[in-house]
Amino acid sequence: MRNGGRRRGVAGFFSGLAVVGFAAAMVAPTGVALAQQPEADGPESAYSAALSETQNLTVTAEGAAIAPVQRGTFSVYVTPKPTPTPTPTTASSGSSGSSNPGPSGPLFYTGGGAPAEWMAAAGIPESDWGYVDYIVSRESGWNPNATNKSSGACGLVQALPCSKVPGNGYDPVDNLRWASGYATGRYGSWAGAHAFWTNNHWW
Repeated sequence: MRNGGRRRGVAGFFSGLAVVGFAAAMVAPTGVALAQQPEADGPESAYSAALSETQNLTVTAEGAAIAPVQRGTFSVYVTPKPTPTPTPTTASSGSSGSSNPGPSGPLFYTGGGAPAEWMAAAGIPESDWGYVDYIVSRESGWNPNATNKSSGACGLVQALPCSKVPGNGYDPVDNLRWASGYATGRYGSWAGAHAFWTNNHWW
């Protein structure tokens, strides 16, 4: 009876030990699994993927030299515009002596008027008009467009050269204004110019 009870007690101890061992074997893998960190080659999360894409930025100290970024160069070729060919112009065939000359001819007077109006406009005193009339009547016959073909003298008083008259040598007012300065500058007055002309038939 004692031997049988002792055997049952030993058997019960071992069977209890077996149950505890079996329970430990069932719980141990779960505990180990909870204690271990996920391995690196496991499935990737969105956070870990974003973390792996970040870049390291290095900020240099103020005043440090920063190498410029080298970029490639390129050349642009522009085709120049051709120079336009000038259009030839034909000279107008205007007859010399007409009242409407070409651009290279003299600007003949076509304004009209009378000797008294021209002398007054030129600033000649009326007391000198007789002297002026005497000289102009013999030089040009009061023709504003009179031209000496041999010398080129022009206008009422036959200014020589015609280009010395400020303005237009064929304009009677411009011609007389210049002649008034010439008469007083060379002969002292229109009376002196008249006296010289009567003695020499020129002035």
